[in-house]
Amino acid sequence: MDVVKPPYDELVAAWKGLRRTHALRVREVACVGAPRTLLVVERGTESLPTVMLSSGMHGDEPAAPWALLSLAADRLLDDRFAYRMWPCINPSGYAAGTRANAEGQDVNRSFSRGGLTPESRAIITANRDRRFALSVDLHEDFEAGGFYGFEPLAPGAQPHFAAAAVAAVEAAGLPIQDLADISFDLGSPPEARVCQTIGHGTVTVDAREESRYFPTGLPMSLFLLRQACAVGLTFETPMLRPWSERIAMHRIAVTTAIAEAG
Repeated sequence: MDVVKPPYDELVAAWKGLRRTHALRVREVACVGAPRTLLVVERGTESLPTVMLSSGMHGDEPAAPWALLSLAADRLLDDRFAYRMWPCINPSGYAAGTRANAEGQDVNRSFSRGGLTPESRAIITANRDRRFALSVDLHEDFEAGGFYGFEPLAPGAQPHFAAAAVAAVEAAGLPIQDLADISFDLGSPPEARVCQTIGHGTVTVDAREESRYFPTGLPMSLFLLRQACAVGLTFETPMLRPWSERIAMHRIAVTTAIAEAG
């Protein structure tokens, strides 16, 4: 990383500072059973289709929350949609610089009917009865040298969002991760490879089949596809690259995916 990670309180203050100038509604929701809250930011009206954007699922992936902030601060969010944004899903992990939360749990393996972590419970409760046209979760990969994206598919769906994002990132002159090497760790159980189709910087996933390899708690994207959204994407930027490049990759990928949804 080529910059010092800003503290979590600075991220919160930056979001709250946008309330008046950017027509954002910013509030904090309680993590039941834990002494912390999650920031949730909303923009637009309920009459519009809603996009859910999230970052900071793993606390040791720090550029993603700042990329999400920059998308809102620089007015890059498409006005045809309303937005629900989770700027940092794992604030205790962000503060500690750890993948897991303060209880040592991987939040992205904790999405079930009621939620298995304080963070997943807070998100599931807040999202109750909400539907999303698109969900994009921003991550980073400490092994990768380039950008890549996951696109889990509900039955009958056809992929194109992740490929469009990859093409846009590549067109900007930024590197794309080669996923052809089977030894590259995609973060899912190795046996789940049978549910995945590898493309140029893309991993297309049979969501129903892959869910079987997470018998306790699901990653958020798979859970949302079951419960609340039509398209659930996960974008990964390479922690080996400069901070500014990682921010740029997420900005390009998110704006491209939203444009595709429109």
